[in-house]
Amino acid sequence: MPTPARPRIAVLGAGSIGCHLGGLLADDAEVVLIGRPGAMAAIEREGLTLTGPGEALRVTRRPELATDARAAAGADYVLVTVKSTDTVAAARELAPHLSPGAVVISFQNGLHNPALLRAELADHQVLAGMVPYNVVRTGPAAFHQGSGGKVLLADSPHAAAFLAAAAGTGLRVAAHPDMPGVQAAKLLMNLNNAVNALSDLPLREQLGRRAYRVCLARCQREALAAFRAAGLSPAQLGAVPPTRMPLLLGLPDPLFKRLAGAALRIDAKARSSMWEDLRRGRPTEVDALQGEVVALAERHGLRAPACARLVELVHEAERAAPGTARRWSGADLLAALG
Repeated sequence: MPTPARPRIAVLGAGSIGCHLGGLLADDAEVVLIGRPGAMAAIEREGLTLTGPGEALRVTRRPELATDARAAAGADYVLVTVKSTDTVAAARELAPHLSPGAVVISFQNGLHNPALLRAELADHQVLAGMVPYNVVRTGPAAFHQGSGGKVLLADSPHAAAFLAAAAGTGLRVAAHPDMPGVQAAKLLMNLNNAVNALSDLPLREQLGRRAYRVCLARCQREALAAFRAAGLSPAQLGAVPPTRMPLLLGLPDPLFKRLAGAALRIDAKARSSMWEDLRRGRPTEVDALQGEVVALAERHGLRAPACARLVELVHEAERAAPGTARRWSGADLLAALG
């Protein structure tokens, strides 16, 4: 697939991740962000500001803005960054407006979004992608990347074209041959989103406390058992194999900090996207994270009680008024998991 000299890229679901990706790609592409009217109005008014780990990155953009999927017409690439619960609806909105040959890339959490998009967009190439770091909104039109890492994309000729298009931008992207394994590994990481959201702490502080890490370790053990039963092997994305992560998480704080320094190289502003959802009174993706583990375990005759309990607790927090949900201590959350 030839790479346009200056590709046109539409980002559907321009929240924190979408604005981050689109803002960086605007270095060398024509970008249109498609998002909520209020969010797009804030960017129109203030400009899109992106910051990075330790303030190493600070850029301001004024990309094209839209609130309707019709703005994806003419795009060479469409990045889908909506929540998992909105994937099918987003695909149906996109379908009438996609140009022939447009490539759709899912940069979403969970295991099934690329397949859902393919089912609705059968005439288009759909690729799986993964963003390894968190991005949090720090102002009406400001977004902060809390840690480092390369964005990964399925290795295919269509991915190669996107990689070439992104090479001249501020976005670090690499191809990976095993995206199902990458998605499984990302799900293991994202199981911390619920723990972080319920703690109401910055990620670095929360991960520095053993009781919270043990909550995460229980969820990861349940996920790993379900993955084994399903024949799914999570890819190794860092220095520690996924199967060893629960053991590492359970270490005493001083030893964990010594052995897992990379896990704590997160700046003080970093929070999970689920924490942001609860603060803003929006539905979370817990059903596509811990809920996915519960469903996968049940399909193979297993149980995932820690994940199931966290689904319940997050849904309880969703029903509370924004900013009023219980702030769980590590000890209390661990006790609640049984």
